[in-house]
Amino acid sequence: MQEQFQPYYAHSAENRPESEWQTLSSHLTAVGQAAAEFSAFFGAQEIARYTGLLHDLGKYSARFQQRLRGEKPVNHSTAGAKIAVETWGNLGNMMAFCIAGHHAGLADGAGSGNGRTVLNDRLKEAFGADIPELDPIWQAEIGGLPEKLAATPPVLPKIKELQAFSRAFYTRMLYSCLVDADFLDTEKFYLGLENQTPARGSYPSLEQLQQRFQAFLDAFRQKTAQNRVDTPELQRNAGLNRLRSEILDHAVAQAGLPPGLFTLTVPTGGGKTFTSMAFALKHALAHDLRRVIYVIPFTSIIEQNAAEFRKAFGDLGEAAVLEHHSTFNDETIQDRNSRDKLRRASENWDMPIVVTTAVQFFESLFADRSSRCRKLHNITGSVIILDEVQMLPPKLLQPILAAIDELARNYRCTVVLCTATQPALHKVHYFQETFAGLRELAPNPPELFKQLQRATVRHIGLQNDDALQEKLAGHAQILIIINNRRHARSLYDQVKTVHSDGLFHLTTLMCAAHRQNILAEIKGRLKNGQPCRVIATSLIEAGVDVDFPVVMRAESGLDSVAQAAGRCNREGKNLPENSPVYVFQTAEEWKTPPELAVQAAAMRSVFRNDAHRDLLSPPAITQYFKELYCAKGTALDDKQILHTIHANGPNFPFQTVAEKFRMIENHMQPVIVPFDAKAEELIDALRHADHIGGLLRKLQPYTVQIPEKALDALYAAGRIEALNEAKFGRQFWCLIGLDLYDETAGLSWEDADFLKAESMII
Repeated sequence: MQEQFQPYYAHSAENRPESEWQTLSSHLTAVGQAAAEFSAFFGAQEIARYTGLLHDLGKYSARFQQRLRGEKPVNHSTAGAKIAVETWGNLGNMMAFCIAGHHAGLADGAGSGNGRTVLNDRLKEAFGADIPELDPIWQAEIGGLPEKLAATPPVLPKIKELQAFSRAFYTRMLYSCLVDADFLDTEKFYLGLENQTPARGSYPSLEQLQQRFQAFLDAFRQKTAQNRVDTPELQRNAGLNRLRSEILDHAVAQAGLPPGLFTLTVPTGGGKTFTSMAFALKHALAHDLRRVIYVIPFTSIIEQNAAEFRKAFGDLGEAAVLEHHSTFNDETIQDRNSRDKLRRASENWDMPIVVTTAVQFFESLFADRSSRCRKLHNITGSVIILDEVQMLPPKLLQPILAAIDELARNYRCTVVLCTATQPALHKVHYFQETFAGLRELAPNPPELFKQLQRATVRHIGLQNDDALQEKLAGHAQILIIINNRRHARSLYDQVKTVHSDGLFHLTTLMCAAHRQNILAEIKGRLKNGQPCRVIATSLIEAGVDVDFPVVMRAESGLDSVAQAAGRCNREGKNLPENSPVYVFQTAEEWKTPPELAVQAAAMRSVFRNDAHRDLLSPPAITQYFKELYCAKGTALDDKQILHTIHANGPNFPFQTVAEKFRMIENHMQPVIVPFDAKAEELIDALRHADHIGGLLRKLQPYTVQIPEKALDALYAAGRIEALNEAKFGRQFWCLIGLDLYDETAGLSWEDADFLKAESMII
């Protein structure tokens, strides 16, 4: 008979008497209760409570109690998983994924080889041999186990191939409830030993935020109504503000509609950011939802939007808005308590307004690690605004739509698809029926596009470099957007000998601080009517606010053409017919990349259709996406994620899916550039740092992403160094000097002699 302990403990405390340790029964009870509360929005309270009660069941063993007193580690997460399956069968199997993975992460249900531990293998482990024997006292301490659990199962989609996805999604949500409850109770115990209170909660209510937001809008309207309108520019602004107000009021008037899927199709300049937030707040209050999650594809504009929301919420803004993305620098927050509170909120998204990236949002929905999954339950019962929804990666579109559909169908979420170029999601296989029911929040989008039209798009056929140079010579202010980075640099080098004054080049090989400096000069020249010729890659379409009288765009998708058009006559100073956006085909030597070639083909098909005289109208955009999705077919789930889940049935392949679902296939490495004195100061700080802290975020504006092969070549040539290698290994690379960094084009390594000598093509 095994040794018995009274009481059994969940957590020990270093240099503290056992009387101050956390008892196992109190921990299991607290985790079970919290997990049940977290699952309320998807009706899994009882299953979540018992998942919490069983998660640390293996600690009811002599071996684990000895572990707390300094013995070797012991497996404590398999016992509860086995009991769940033995007691509740298939439902218990879903619980078992969560229990067995509450530290290590969600495993694959089955599999062979590849060194992974799969759930089925763990469930075969025997008590007393592979895992510790349990003291029978556990049943009395947790109150025993019922024969059946009352749980609201997910409403399964009609399409059979998606039903396993729905169950796997439910399991991941259950896992989120468990791991967040476990983290929070453990945190509370250890902070309590030091008489500390976790910096969490006590946020403004959505009702307070809606009132502040409305007051902000009312004040803005009153101010603009009192402004003079005695010049053409002021008249334009007044008319635009009236139209924006009409759009916003029309959207908010529909806040009482039942939760679900909505579109907000508003052209550039129509105020969709504030319109979507105004609708979200009113809709959340009307349906007892608890937060607004604003999802943005570009890190370049996320800070701007978060700042606008904070301003609109007034003195409640800092306490209400969580900005969660890789470049957010919380060191700028002076108050330590506020900073700690934000850091903890980033772990589980429990603030009322969350502003985050599409990468963070969707990769979390397909994650397997507890650190990524613990926030998922706080997505339930939310209004989710997907800004620039057309930017969702086509190769993952089907699993992304499956996740959106799940959130709306089973987790009391409203999702607003927000863009000027609304994708035809009801044309995607599996989702014709669900997404055909999208409800539009904007008043008469086709008419809005006519009212807000700023430019006229024309296709001018093949343009070689000589022809492009002629266009540059013929316009004092012009923007040319090129798909190929090398082509953009080559064209710039050809032109600079003739038009050096006011000629600029923008590329991702410049660090962000460098680009911001150049953009400031570009905006100044445009405003003052000075010559300003810009040759750029598509980065300038990512929320960069510039206004050119003429724009040229190399063939791409029609949505990209629309983004380019948003940089032409942006302020509406000219008539649309006098503000051309020229789409052109590049010469054979600068062939369109394969991914863009498919999009360009769909775009050309729309151009050839005489029914679409306005190529940026909603019907033209719908036709474009319809043809694009048809052409891509199975490539809309390029990694076969939905098939992988369906093929494995109840043996959900969580780890495999998490590895496959990557919105950015990152084969690039960051290199820090000593661009200016501030960068050099931060580099020196990192060189001698014991802890990274906020240094990496501060260095973000000085980094450039380069291919791994280029990194290896630069290191072999002695052109980069690893910073603080003794402390952090080879994680942080810094450019040595600036001889490879061009003041007009950024980091330029392709033509370097050391690369030519190695015959490397990068």
